Amino acid sequence: MLVAPLNWGLGHATRCIPIIRALQEERFTPIIASDGVALEFLRKEFPNLLCLELPSYQIEYPEDSSKFKWKMVQQLPKILEALLAEKKIVKSWVKQYNLCGIISDNRLGVRSKKITSVFITHQLRVLTGSTTWFSSSLHQKFIEKFDEVWVPDFADEYNLSGKMGHLKNTKEQVKYIGPLSRFTEKIIPQKYELMVLLSGPEPQRGLLEIQLREQLQDYKGSLLFVSGKIETEQKKFTIGSQTYFNFMSSSQLEQSIQESAKILCRSGYSTVMDLVKLDKKAFFIPTPGQFEQEYLAKRLKKAGFFPFAKQNQFTLENLLEVDLYKTPKWKDQPVNWKNLLCLFERE
Repeated sequence: MLVAPLNWGLGHATRCIPIIRALQEERFTPIIASDGVALEFLRKEFPNLLCLELPSYQIEYPEDSSKFKWKMVQQLPKILEALLAEKKIVKSWVKQYNLCGIISDNRLGVRSKKITSVFITHQLRVLTGSTTWFSSSLHQKFIEKFDEVWVPDFADEYNLSGKMGHLKNTKEQVKYIGPLSRFTEKIIPQKYELMVLLSGPEPQRGLLEIQLREQLQDYKGSLLFVSGKIETEQKKFTIGSQTYFNFMSSSQLEQSIQESAKILCRSGYSTVMDLVKLDKKAFFIPTPGQFEQEYLAKRLKKAGFFPFAKQNQFTLENLLEVDLYKTPKWKDQPVNWKNLLCLFERE
């Protein structure tokens, strides 16, 4: 089984972890395919699995968030080129590795007409401001070519993705499988008053790291700062009551998040699913110009779950708002992997 997450920060890769584990439990042999930091991250998580490299979409973020949409438009030709390239290479892998199925997390070119291909997304509607109608229509045309579309959310009104993952007329191929998280909630004594958990593509990840390191220099409480930089070796250093890591494995993050009273992070959808699963209080700083994260942050604040601030407006005093909010309770509805994965069984 080929599992192929998009390399756009680490969110797509992290939510593929429970999928890969489920495949192993159901006696499939997962093969991981991606590029960049997403591929490196999953290599570290599953060192015994075969990992293949796909062509990079080479998506670049502007430093000026007001130019985000125009930057994406400029990059469309090379993204389409990458889609064609990954479609060609996947065609050869189907035969070479005797694949019985494909699970693509937002990689539109990773599919095959010869074997069952599933697309994972929480964005049936792709938010791009005034051009949402166009980006959503284009995206839906692509995902219609897959055999099934799995939305990691609930189908009813109690959901996390809102209008992004819910359309008025949902097609039969769309299945709501419930939120995905690699974590399990445990009762763990508190060790840190604040955990900073950074993620996402450059340069915005790095810009926020610089900003927060400066703002947190005089933070008096116990602090854990995870930069979200996937490097060859894990690095750790301590300054007073502040501990810094370049990255953490899933097991380390699972432990550390639950040891922390508050989390300061981006409002990416995978992060939201993890925080809700672990019933953690958090403060969000959406990636500037990323409509999806801005929408999620506003929606979750309005619902009374998590506060947020724009990156250029955030101050440490904002963290006092966290205690005024109450995290949504995760529904006790585990993903029925056996039923989902029977789609890929050969005769």
